[in-house]
Amino acid sequence: MNSSAPRQPHPVDPPAGRPAAGRKVSGRQPWMLIVPALAGLAFLVLPLAGLLIRAPWSTLPQRLAEPHVLEALRLSLVAATIATAFCLLFGVPLAWLLARVEFPGRRLVRALVTVPLVLPPVVGGVALLLVLGRRGLAGQWLEATFGVTLPFTTAGVVVAEAFVAMPFLVISVEGALRAADQRFEEAAATLGASRWTVFRRVTLPMVMPGVVAGAVLCWARALGEFGATITFAGNFPGTTRTMPLAVYLALETEPEAAIVLSLVLLAVSVAILAGLRDRWVSAA
Repeated sequence: MNSSAPRQPHPVDPPAGRPAAGRKVSGRQPWMLIVPALAGLAFLVLPLAGLLIRAPWSTLPQRLAEPHVLEALRLSLVAATIATAFCLLFGVPLAWLLARVEFPGRRLVRALVTVPLVLPPVVGGVALLLVLGRRGLAGQWLEATFGVTLPFTTAGVVVAEAFVAMPFLVISVEGALRAADQRFEEAAATLGASRWTVFRRVTLPMVMPGVVAGAVLCWARALGEFGATITFAGNFPGTTRTMPLAVYLALETEPEAAIVLSLVLLAVSVAILAGLRDRWVSAA
């Protein structure tokens, strides 16, 4: 064999001038991108750092134990949990409908479901008042028939939080349903399983990671809701004053208390991000 013959390219060799897959590109990095990237990172991180620096760490335990703080925290946790359960009850079937059923106007329905994501929360609160208020389209009927009044009650807090948080759950579950392999569902149906059994024993376990992620995001969004809550439910201590509303009120009278309440919400947010990190990394 002639050793001087030119080497033939291997089938798996990368094309000339292109780095192999998974190999880091060497060379100088473009400062035109690095400088704005670092500036954007500082813009996002510095406010959080300022919150930690200015926090009254010496009096933090005493402030967290104050009755109005515990009251607002309890109400926020309970309302957000109930709102998430409500979203699971109605949001999972809605996501299944959008992902698996072909019907006229499905794109319009999907757009309407995602409207609360971009709608200003205050506008959402006004819309809820017009529909579920005492003089609203459905509120009058609810009060006259069942004696139920939602505005400015704890139930109103749950409704406002569910309204703004449900799209997070629907989008997550719909994406999981679209990515799931339907051959398992078809096999179960072929073996004689009913549609409900297929959904309960096959479909739901397959998309459970998406349901859990959507529920966590939904709960976090409900916990931090402010605009729709204060518009539809008001700001009454022990009844409708959640943590975000308590932060807003304390900022005007006692800034250190506002910082303490903000730290609690920040800790919850960091815990949620840490819990979902593995899912996001595996999906990347």
